[in-house]
Amino acid sequence: MDVGELLSFQPEKPSLSYESKQKRSKGDEEDDRGRRKKRRHGAGGGLEEPFSSGRMTEEEKERIKQMVEAEPDAELMDETSFKKMLLQFEKRVYKNQENRIKFPDFPEKFLQSEIELNEIIHEMHVMATVPEHYQILVDLRCVQSLLQLVAHDNTDISIAVVDLLQELTDPDILTENEDTASVLVDALLEGQVVAILVNNLDRLDENIKEEFEGVHNSLAIIENLSEFNPDVCSDIAQQGLMQWLLKRLRIKRPFDQNKLYCSEILSILLQDTEENRQLLGELEGIDDLLQLLALFKKQDPSSKDEMELMENLFNSMCSALAFPPNKSRFLRGEGLQLMNLMLREKKLSRNSAVKVLNHAMTGIDGQDNCQKFVEILGLRSVFPLYMKTPKAAKTGPSSEELEEHICSIIASMMRNCQGTLRQRLLLKFTENDHEKVERLLELHFKYLDKVRQCDDQIEREKMRLRRSGEDLDEDMEDSFYLKRLEAGLFTLQLIDYIMLEACASGSSSIRSRVMQILNMRGGSVKVIRGVMREYAGNIGDAKDKVAREAEQDRILALVDKF
Repeated sequence: MDVGELLSFQPEKPSLSYESKQKRSKGDEEDDRGRRKKRRHGAGGGLEEPFSSGRMTEEEKERIKQMVEAEPDAELMDETSFKKMLLQFEKRVYKNQENRIKFPDFPEKFLQSEIELNEIIHEMHVMATVPEHYQILVDLRCVQSLLQLVAHDNTDISIAVVDLLQELTDPDILTENEDTASVLVDALLEGQVVAILVNNLDRLDENIKEEFEGVHNSLAIIENLSEFNPDVCSDIAQQGLMQWLLKRLRIKRPFDQNKLYCSEILSILLQDTEENRQLLGELEGIDDLLQLLALFKKQDPSSKDEMELMENLFNSMCSALAFPPNKSRFLRGEGLQLMNLMLREKKLSRNSAVKVLNHAMTGIDGQDNCQKFVEILGLRSVFPLYMKTPKAAKTGPSSEELEEHICSIIASMMRNCQGTLRQRLLLKFTENDHEKVERLLELHFKYLDKVRQCDDQIEREKMRLRRSGEDLDEDMEDSFYLKRLEAGLFTLQLIDYIMLEACASGSSSIRSRVMQILNMRGGSVKVIRGVMREYAGNIGDAKDKVAREAEQDRILALVDKF
């Protein structure tokens, strides 16, 4: 073998394998985990499944049975063999470092040590089967050695280490062995694992299959850590991860699994972390998300995975808009105009655009967005959806969630619009012989029935608890209230709030039509007042007591006028 062949030589790597993941009991989490599992298995291309052509014959079954019986029972790795493997690993790391320092210009001199190092790293995958020994991995400072190898000059070594770390931090292993496995997570975080991974990502070429998988496994490690300890989301985003995710999403290349994974990680980072929402805004991430979403304005996603990508981007935008300054950035970036166009295009993005508009316009900090939305003729887009709720698409919110978002948008405009813009909104309820008032009452009775059914169930549950001698404490009452909100009470409150605003500020004919329909259908003004008094009692921002009390007084004043 000549020097040229030596320089181009790459040690063989076994194909990647992933532990099958148990699904969570909760529906949404089960779906998410299923999609992530599918992505991980599909990241490196298609591995053919055995016996995919049909049922196995008896001969094949017998042959497999003989193979299983002939296979010797694997011994569980004990503490001694675990330490022995780590010692061998450290020796090979040292030998490789020594040879590289001695012979930096002669690859043939350190090639063998590199092959041996690669082999031991792959053998160390067995350590994932004994997470109870992870403490030894930390005590012998092998975590630091692994993190140093992520930046190894040979990307094959780097990718092998990333693959190993991904398996050691498998979420099922971590959650099932929380006490013993948490030491590894703490050591990785203390060693700035995310910063090291992000720096390494910049040098990987995703056009090479192995390096593409290396990127995917790096993202899997980050997901595993954030899933095991959600409190670290703020710290890991600050280590260059947020910038890298936005940059990777902006790259114009054919859709692939890594782009989907980036959108998933971004959505996780923004979901519950205020600091990350602020960071996204400071990095001009709102504009980046708007540019990415604009691709779905006139064309639908071409596959289920691309549909998931689109939904992750919409979810990221909704989470980002929970940070008030991002609503201003959304306004400046013409996000309202983009969402308004999506409402009119009637593509798969439409329903999710409704959800984004709701997040952009809600609250006192959504006032500018509400007024701008009316200015750009958004009423022409949102009221047809109010009159006839769109069917639930393959992705995005359900029909009932859409009704909630649409009612919330109208309620926000009622609260935030001033002057002529408010008059334009109120005039909508007198158009076409008050058809929008009729729709409002139709929705009122629909959700009132849902809430009453829920109330009956709660009463039965309370009776059962009293018979069994259990006390109804404050926490239990709060859980019952949340159950009522989920059953439709929140949407009912929004509907009745719109009704009160329209009757108080709009034409007198609106109130007359409301009373007429209530009398025809056996409705009650008293019920509506009760709903709104309950709403006033639970509304407001707990951080701002003055603003909460002012809003409560305003709603109670509307109740008195009704």
